[in-house]
Amino acid sequence: MSAQAIGQAAQDAVHAPLLELEHLRVAFGDTVAVDDLTFAIGQGERVALVGESGSGKTVTALAILRLLGDAQISGAIRFGGEELLGKSERAIQGLRGSQIAMIFQEPMTALNPLFTVGEQIAETIVAHEGVSPQQGRMRAVELLARTGVTEPEKRVLSYPHQLSGGQRQRAMIAMALACRPRLLLADEPTTALDVTIRAQIVDLLLDIQRDEAQKRGMAVLLITHDLNLVRRFAQRVAVMEQGVLVESGPVDRIFEAPQHPYTQRLIASRPQRHVTPVLPIAPVLLDAQDVSVSFATKLPGMRGWFRSGRFDAVSNATLSVRQGETLGIVGESGSGKSTLAMALLGLQRTAQGAIEFQGRPLSSYRGHDQTALRSNLQVVFQDPFSSLSPRQTIERIVGEGLALHRPQLDPAARREKVIAALREVGIDRTSLSRYPHEFSGGQRQRIAIARAIVLEPRLLVLDEPTSALDVSIQQQVLTLLSTLQHKYNLGFVFISHDLAVIGAMAHRVAVMQNGAIVETGDVEKIFSQPRHPYTRKLLEASLQE
Repeated sequence: MSAQAIGQAAQDAVHAPLLELEHLRVAFGDTVAVDDLTFAIGQGERVALVGESGSGKTVTALAILRLLGDAQISGAIRFGGEELLGKSERAIQGLRGSQIAMIFQEPMTALNPLFTVGEQIAETIVAHEGVSPQQGRMRAVELLARTGVTEPEKRVLSYPHQLSGGQRQRAMIAMALACRPRLLLADEPTTALDVTIRAQIVDLLLDIQRDEAQKRGMAVLLITHDLNLVRRFAQRVAVMEQGVLVESGPVDRIFEAPQHPYTQRLIASRPQRHVTPVLPIAPVLLDAQDVSVSFATKLPGMRGWFRSGRFDAVSNATLSVRQGETLGIVGESGSGKSTLAMALLGLQRTAQGAIEFQGRPLSSYRGHDQTALRSNLQVVFQDPFSSLSPRQTIERIVGEGLALHRPQLDPAARREKVIAALREVGIDRTSLSRYPHEFSGGQRQRIAIARAIVLEPRLLVLDEPTSALDVSIQQQVLTLLSTLQHKYNLGFVFISHDLAVIGAMAHRVAVMQNGAIVETGDVEKIFSQPRHPYTRKLLEASLQE
């Protein structure tokens, strides 16, 4: 071989794609999730894969890591020039975590509830780098600190259920970055994060990616429905619709001059305000006065665990929600939003304060009255996969409440109500016999909403109900919720880290910081003339996106 040919071969090797997908097809029985997908990612490149829920984005990432079980996969998946589809399971295990790492969309289900987050982060480091458990734990503390987790020395001793949704997501990011992988698959890495931490995580990923790119050429495949994140983070964009790649190209070109109608619809999707004024005579549905929630804190001792004090998760929170009104609750991860919601639902014991529903203390509801209360006071949780039974079909999940609260309905009438509720959230009746794991994250969230609205409650507590949804479906769900509120005169407690969503949905907003409500009032006034420094900080971070 001539010197010129050798030089050209070396140059080609430098510019060779790190990951190549050619005519990738993924099917589950007769259902094709990904069809004829072809694209590549270069070393050190940042590529975003966008599309609606169910378009095949997450399936593509799981196919790369061979985590799809019995799925039928054909085509080619090459990493560093080597074909992955033909490798043994043992060889693939050697790549997972060390060479290719993944940040999963739903951290509560991805983290093992039986081990501390520190143990789970250190496990990857010990397995792939051969360091001692103590060294792995020290690295876990460093990684948690780098991803913005406060008091990382304590958090390494925490179990997943003891962390907020945003803290769990940051722990997942720390775990994925533990061994400095060459390819990072980031599936909705900022979904559960508030605006200030979201900006920090984006900057963190950029800093790590640039640093590692200089050493090992780390590339990032970002899977997201957050177009602001795509614009800020990615260099190229690939757009998928129903398992098919419909458009790809540089970020600037895609956002400024999208060619495909589907891409144009995605970029044009923004939360639109749908708020019907509350009637002056509207009665108060929910009233909470000076509500506080505390938890015992524990630290390890020489002979096990000992009690060291109490942590005030919610401090003297006072709020009310009238019929037909939406109260938005915003604040950073760990500020107490979800804990307050659980207290309002009567699912979390309070240390002090009083909560009334329709003028009656929650503590006074007993027996039949408590059953009726549950029918009128429904909730949509932040993590739909954890709240949907994996052993039940969608028909049973959505219809379970009807069987309990509407026993007079025969099976045929109950099924029709289930079908109607699913139709309202965009799920077809053909899904009745399917199970939660057969749906995307966004589809599972819509099923959770259908389960809540099928009973036509008086008050609905929504804990991050659109966090798992892409922009177009998000707008459809917000419009749906507004329509239902107007139709049935519902009251909403709407918890979200997305200020654009709160601005679109809420009449009033309460801002929480460190367990306390620091500011409350009309949403338009708070957003235009914030008084508290923390509120101003949240709004400034939102405007930067």
